[in-house]
Amino acid sequence: MRPDILVVGQGLAGTLLAWELERAGVPFLVVDRGHATAATMAAAGIINPVTGRRLVKSWRADVLLPQARAKYRELEAMLGIEVWRDMRVRRLFADERERQVFAAKDVTGELAPYAVQADDAGFWIEGAARIELAVLLGAARERWHKQGKLRVAAVEAAAEAKNYQMVIDCTGVAGAREGRFAHVPWEFSKGEMLELSVTGLTAGVILNRRHWLLPINTETAWVGATHEPGHFDTIPSDSARAALEASARALLARGVEITGHRAGVRVNLPDKHAVAGRHPANPRLGVCNGLGAKGGLVAPELARQWVCHLTRGDPFEAEFSPARFAR
Repeated sequence: MRPDILVVGQGLAGTLLAWELERAGVPFLVVDRGHATAATMAAAGIINPVTGRRLVKSWRADVLLPQARAKYRELEAMLGIEVWRDMRVRRLFADERERQVFAAKDVTGELAPYAVQADDAGFWIEGAARIELAVLLGAARERWHKQGKLRVAAVEAAAEAKNYQMVIDCTGVAGAREGRFAHVPWEFSKGEMLELSVTGLTAGVILNRRHWLLPINTETAWVGATHEPGHFDTIPSDSARAALEASARALLARGVEITGHRAGVRVNLPDKHAVAGRHPANPRLGVCNGLGAKGGLVAPELARQWVCHLTRGDPFEAEFSPARFAR
């Protein structure tokens, strides 16, 4: 029997969506061409409730953060893996301007309850986390492959729409560039990070000053990420390597040994919100895309809204619906 829903792409968005479909008892099939070029596999999986040069609290962090933590813990229990790692961020001021921005927001309580323990050099951010993306995607892939719910292939989502009740495109850059949702003003940004051989870091603490430095284990760390709007290639560049190496040296106050270099392309929207919903002219074609740098935080909510829409007819929130670009 053909399943009701076809999920195209098994990155983070597709994996969380398929998981919610499974929990809801909705028959589904995942089709994915492989993770070799997936942006998710080049991402660090950091969830940080306070980000950017302007020190902005992540949108709806007070709701989305506990929801995400519960969802990833649920996946851990079912798949028998470790996915969610609680972290703290030591945010160091890059310049006097950042120090003044923090001081103003600290007075108003705008960054509460996440920004704490400030001093002249910076402050601490509580409530951060890291998602083990490769572990999660690999375990889910193995589960669904054994169950016959995952097929390795490259398909055209729009062409498959006539064969299913709903086809949901979760293919990231590929889906955004192929024009199925051409009215959506997709934006793209190349990001790169380095893998370092380094010892002496504090487990569970991310260092952050313009770039972040993330301990992976007792001998490995990652530093990233760069931001190059409008770039589509995934070829590591010398300029990014030099910038990230300089940041790592500055954060650690010592030399580093580079052991790896990764690059990927993020999909963003001008209003900084992802896109989840049906195509305006083809209601059997849907999309879940544009997660940008906050995929780990927002992906569980996008998946929840998709399943509530499919099983109960609930509308998508205006901030996510592609209808917001219909004009």
